[in-house]
Amino acid sequence: MAIGVKVNKGSATTARKRRHFRVRKKVVGTSARPRLVVSRSTRHLFAQIIDDAAGITLVSASTMEDALRKDSASDKSAKARTIGKELANRAKEKGISAVVFDRGGNKYHGRVAALAQAARENGLDF
Repeated sequence: MAIGVKVNKGSATTARKRRHFRVRKKVVGTSARPRLVVSRSTRHLFAQIIDDAAGITLVSASTMEDALRKDSASDKSAKARTIGKELANRAKEKGISAVVFDRGGNKYHGRVAALAQAARENGLDF
């Protein structure tokens, strides 16, 4: 290692990647129970339902969509609840009722938990 190069081993990004790796060792989406993946940035939230066996995204929703952007509230948890509700409705239209939940290495707290709770309340089973 060169002098003056700083290696940040304990960063939040590294910890999230480590948690995501641990989760993905166990959580696999099938055609019977696809995987609900949650990704988040500081401003937006993205959710997808993925069939890992076929390698395709079946349903997706995010705060970047115009229809959901106009309809959502100002706080991020309310936006997450809107995304969870919309994702569950889109999944029902495609005939998906049961999924496995992949929190993407994020802690099950705040926006991630709000999205999961809203999806459960609107008919997704996980």
